This record gives sequence, C-alpha cells and structure tokens, in this order.
Amino acid sequence: MAGMDYTFLGRTGTSVSRIVLGTMNFGDRTPEEDAFAIMDRALELGINFFDTANGYGGAGGRGRTEEIIGRWMKARPGVRDDLVLATKVHSPMVDPTPEGDVVNARGASAWQVRREAVGSLRRLQTDRIDLYQFHHIDRHISWPELWQSMEVLVAQGKVVYTGSSNFAAWNIAQANEIAQQRHFLGLVSEQSLYNLVQRSIELEVIPAAQNYGLGILPWSPLAGGLLSGGAAKEGRSSSERIAKQRAERRDQLAAYEEFARERGWTPSALGLAWLLHQPGVTGPIIGPRTVEQLESAVSALDIRLGEEDLRALDELFPGPGGQAPEAYAW
Repeated sequence: MAGMDYTFLGRTGTSVSRIVLGTMNFGDRTPEEDAFAIMDRALELGINFFDTANGYGGAGGRGRTEEIIGRWMKARPGVRDDLVLATKVHSPMVDPTPEGDVVNARGASAWQVRREAVGSLRRLQTDRIDLYQFHHIDRHISWPELWQSMEVLVAQGKVVYTGSSNFAAWNIAQANEIAQQRHFLGLVSEQSLYNLVQRSIELEVIPAAQNYGLGILPWSPLAGGLLSGGAAKEGRSSSERIAKQRAERRDQLAAYEEFARERGWTPSALGLAWLLHQPGVTGPIIGPRTVEQLESAVSALDIRLGEEDLRALDELFPGPGGQAPEAYAW
C-alpha cells in the first residue's frame, strides 16, 4: 500500500490527507470500541483529516459521534494537534414535537451558531474546531449575520477555518463576496454529493469552488454502496432504494465491476480513485464501519488512471457534459 498523499485545504496553507475519515457511523452502526480502532488505524495510515457533525449519532442519539471522538482524543494525549478536525452546524439537536420542529432547533443564525459551537467543543473535549462547516444553506438569515458569528468564533480562537456543505454555486459566490467585503477569509471548502453516478456539481459548483479557492470534499463517494461491488448488497446498501437502483443500473454496474476486475482493482477503490483524479477535489469522505473497509479505501491511492481509463469511465457514467453553460448551450 502506498503512503498517504496530502494536499492543501482549499486556498489555505494547511495540508490535509487526500482520504478524509468520515465518522457518521460512529455511535450508530459502529460501536465505540470499533470506532476507536478505526481512528487509531487511520492515524497509522497517515489520515489527518477527520470529519463529523453535531447531529451525527444515529441510534446513539444526536451528538454521540462527537462524544466518541472526544473520548478517543482525550485517551490519546497529544493526538489532537496532529488532526485537522472538522464538524458542522445546522442540523437539529432535538427531536421534533408532534407540532413540528422545536423553536430554534436548526439553522445557522448567530444565536444558533454560538450555541452549537459551544456544544460541539464540549462534546469533542477540545478548544477549537479546525473547519467549522455550514451543513446546509440557511435561507432565513443574512450573510452579514452568518459571517459575524464566524468572525467572533475565529477571533476567540474557537474556529480556524469555515466551510460549507450542500451549497449551490451562487451560494458560494454570495458567501465569499460578502466575506471579502468584511475582510474575512470566508469559505475554504465545500462538501457536496459527488461520485461517478451523481456528477451534477460539475456544472457550476466545482467551477465556483475553484474560482473562489474552495476544496471539494465529496460525500457519498461510492453512491451509497452502488459502486462498492457485490459487497454493496450488505447492510445499509441493501435498502429497498439501493436495491432498486442496482436493478435499474444492472448492466452499467456489471460493466463497471468488470472494468475494475480486469485491472486488478476493487470497484470501491476505483470509485474513490476516480474522484481523486477530478479537478478541485481535495479528498473523498469515506465512512468505514470496520478497519478492513478503511484499509480498502486507502488502497485507492495506489490507482493511477490514464486518459484512456478516464474516457472509458466517462462513457460508462456520463457526466453533464462539462460546466455550464457550455454543457447545454454553446
């Protein structure tokens, strides 16, 4: 297995691993003991970029994932300074009532951002969040309010960088234009749904991110298991929705898996490697449930795709045709 590759996080001077450890399964499908083992092995493999969110925890309850990471770091003195630790704000931390959402349960108002930052720092048992990300666009607040809250957290040393997740291209442009007016660094990364099956961000999000110096962090890099080969039929990937997609794409997926096998690669490693070859991508966010899945994902770094390979994959999984407007106009 090759050593870890690193790149800069967007336009910053901070180096991060090209494989990002996603932790959404921790406390839900992955018990704490297994989560500890995965994080230990991730460090051994050179992964220094961990991603989580305030609302992660699943069956363990919202906030559970951050708590697990916090206990893991506390039990390993000195490990915190080796990590670029990312979390998010926006998701509700309490269950809705029969009448609807609890007041101020979700969003990114200055009030909510401050409250949730305090909560995340407490659960993570750390003094700072290296990358604090807006988990979704909040259309109910103004950009000045959004940036004021982040400016305060940065000034206090509680946040280092800010990022976005699930933003449209024009949201990225708005956010960073106003941040520039306020003499603030603004967004340095964008988490988006991106994989061989879902390539719509190539139209506008990736061009906008590259223009403003944001690194792209693809989530669901294997399309919820569609690109993982036969193993994708297990666990969450065996859901009715995924089973239906596999049936609809049977011939396409069979051709893809054969393409990988002919070259001695696993389908999952190939899916991650394809993302690593795309312009603007910092690194895909993987969500291993076991150490073995983690090690398999890191093997994607060994794959070098030539122009012929990339063309063949484009034929199997056509993208939107480039960026807008040329993709649909002239």
